Amino acid sequence: MKYYLIAGEASGDLHASHLMQQLRQQDPSAAFRFFGGDMMAAVGGTRVRHYRELAYMGFVPVLLHLPTILKNMRLCKQDIAQWQPDVVILVDYPGFNLDIAQYVHSRGICPVYYYIAPKIWAWKEYRIKNIKRDVDELFSILPFEVEFFEEKHHYPIHYVGNPTASEVRAYLNEKSKLSGEHFSDLPIIALLAGSRKQEIKENLPAMIAATQHLADRYSLVLAGAPGIEPSYYVPFLKDSKVKLVQNQTFSLLAEATAALVTSGTATLETCMFGVPQVVCYRTPMPRLFGLLRNLFLKVRYVSLVNLIARREVVRELVADTFSVDNIRRELDTILPGGEQRPQMLSDYEEIHRLLGDSQAPETAARIIINKLHKQ
Repeated sequence: MKYYLIAGEASGDLHASHLMQQLRQQDPSAAFRFFGGDMMAAVGGTRVRHYRELAYMGFVPVLLHLPTILKNMRLCKQDIAQWQPDVVILVDYPGFNLDIAQYVHSRGICPVYYYIAPKIWAWKEYRIKNIKRDVDELFSILPFEVEFFEEKHHYPIHYVGNPTASEVRAYLNEKSKLSGEHFSDLPIIALLAGSRKQEIKENLPAMIAATQHLADRYSLVLAGAPGIEPSYYVPFLKDSKVKLVQNQTFSLLAEATAALVTSGTATLETCMFGVPQVVCYRTPMPRLFGLLRNLFLKVRYVSLVNLIARREVVRELVADTFSVDNIRRELDTILPGGEQRPQMLSDYEEIHRLLGDSQAPETAARIIINKLHKQ
């Protein structure tokens, strides 16, 4: 069968690549065409566009790049119509993907399956109307989403387990290690500053400033994000003691003692590796954002760890609580000897239990293929 996949960022590229591997294993005739990244390309098929050309966030960056975004949307729609796949599989990234879903559904080209449900429970809940209308099958990776979609909105979904949990378990089983040439034998504080340039620009300077007083006792190591060229980090790291490792986030987390993490999938990855963390997310006009947050966000937390636990397991410094002093203070509490470290490590065990042992890509691939055979 012919599978057309669309992933718009680094985490989507990772999850989609594992899904593609399982689809190919269960369907040897599988052919792929996709918008995605290097990990999807490594599986095989034809990449139409790299996600670097799609991954814009925030009102101003999106506005500035609107012509490019619209051009890529037109290209994607035309390419799907010309290739005539058996299914379009969307991976998160709702701003782009829901528009594609509407196009594919309205023209009856093929079924639309959504792997990794859009986080409309956080904001833009009105998008449920588009999902009900345009998406044939929805695959969830967060246990609390079942209640949101099925009980609140009466829309049946497939909970397949969490791919991040599966990926970390698989990595730990291989017991890979970060090459020692990158840093000293000191314990490591990992900096995970986001997967997009705007996130890095907003968060990394404060992370560096908050950790410099520890540079004589810890190795400060920054995880370079996939799709971000190493040269982009150079101005931020100048005159600091932070070392950069590229495309080795799992290896870094496997060795880290603590971490500063920009909100996103990385917060859950850090939890699964058992690394105490502080979640940091700077926003423009932080005081105004802090005041308006309750009006726009439908959830109390921004990190996946706290959302899954439905309580504060890790400290979130967002908008008006984001500052160098606050980051430094909270980091001290989770380093060895800190008063919050034992409780956080204990709470992580609950997250492991809630996510379970399901192999998300394998389960999702099996459901996708079975559904398509019944079309």
